[in-house]
Amino acid sequence: MGANDGIVSVASIIVGVAAADPSHRAVLIAGAAGLAAGAMSMAAGEYVSVSSQADLEAADIERERQALVDDPVGEEAELAAIYQERGLSKETAALVARELTENDALGAHVRDELGLNDVQAAQPLLAAVTSAITFSAFAAVPLIAAWFAPIAILIPIVVVVTLIALTGLGALGAIAGGASIGPAALRVVVWGGLAMAVTAAVGRLFGVAV
Repeated sequence: MGANDGIVSVASIIVGVAAADPSHRAVLIAGAAGLAAGAMSMAAGEYVSVSSQADLEAADIERERQALVDDPVGEEAELAAIYQERGLSKETAALVARELTENDALGAHVRDELGLNDVQAAQPLLAAVTSAITFSAFAAVPLIAAWFAPIAILIPIVVVVTLIALTGLGALGAIAGGASIGPAALRVVVWGGLAMAVTAAVGRLFGVAV
C-alpha cells in the first residue's frame, strides 16, 4: 500500500502542478515536498495505528494474567475447549491444556486464545519506519522521471512511467497473493490514472499548483 500511495500521490502532484504550466523548478519542489510530506504522514499514521494495536494487545494480556490468578481452573478448561475445537479429543485436549498450563499458562493463553506471538506482536516504530521508506522509495519514481523530462513533455513522461510502475506493482502483488495478474494490475493502473487525470484537470482549470 505504501508503494502504491507513494507513486500515485507524488505523480498526481507533479502532473497537477505541471498542468498549471509552471516552471520545471516548481514541479520538482512540489514533487519533493509531496514525497517528504507523504512519507511523514505514512510514518505517523502507522505509528499511531500500530501503537493503538499494541495498547490493546497489552490490555488483553493483562486481563489474561489477572484471569489466571482469579480463576485458574476455569482458564485451564477454556484452554482445553480451544484444543477440542481444533480437533483433539476431550481427554487429549485436557492433557495438553494441563501440561501447557503447568509450563507457561500465560504464554499458552496469549498464543492460543488471543492469537498473539512474538512474530505478530505490534511494533509501532518498525511499522512507521517501514512505511516511510516504502513510500519514499516508490514516490521517487515519478519524481526522478520529472527531473529528467523536458517541461514540454513532462506530463506524458511522468504518466507513462507511473503507469508502468503501477502495472509492475499490481503484478507483483498478484503474484505474491497467488491472484490473477491481469485484474490486479488493471485495478491499480485505472485508479492511478484517474488520480492523475483529476489533478491535471484541477491544474488546468485553476492554473495553480495543487
